[in-house]
Amino acid sequence: MATKLTKKVPEEDSRYHDTWRLLKKYRDVVWSMELSVQQVKKEFEIEYGTTIDDFLESVYLAGSDLGGTRIENHARCIERSNQMLKLLDNAVSLLRTRHKNGETYYWILYYTFLSPQQMENVEEIICQLQPYLHDISVPTYYRKRKKAVEALSSILWGYTSQDCISLLADFFPDEAE
Repeated sequence: MATKLTKKVPEEDSRYHDTWRLLKKYRDVVWSMELSVQQVKKEFEIEYGTTIDDFLESVYLAGSDLGGTRIENHARCIERSNQMLKLLDNAVSLLRTRHKNGETYYWILYYTFLSPQQMENVEEIICQLQPYLHDISVPTYYRKRKKAVEALSSILWGYTSQDCISLLADFFPDEAE
């Protein structure tokens, strides 16, 4: 029985789907967070005539509870998004400093997904990568980008169960069956 080998791209591979989607949304989430924080601050100053920081300090000193209020709910939403961004930023930092190809993968991820301004096309990304990766071709870029997403996925989500099964089979061939 012959099996047909198909080349999966990261956005179609379920093992990396969450990482791919997270990276694709990164700029939008950062932008949305900045806008939300600024909007909440302005609305708060208009409505209460004070800054959020001053208000929260006075509430804290008074021992008041903001539980269940619109302010608390909005703050929790912002905090969850902020935690997600911190998680991704920490994973990228770990990849950069600890992985054997970390510096290369970092710059690929940065110019592809994380930089404040999105590049127009692959050629522009490759141009930005030139100081870090000399003479990188388009196929090499795509190959390294896939590996960078895979490496980041392993940091974010750990080994997939398939990876673990094959790893265990290598160490314990009789028990993996």
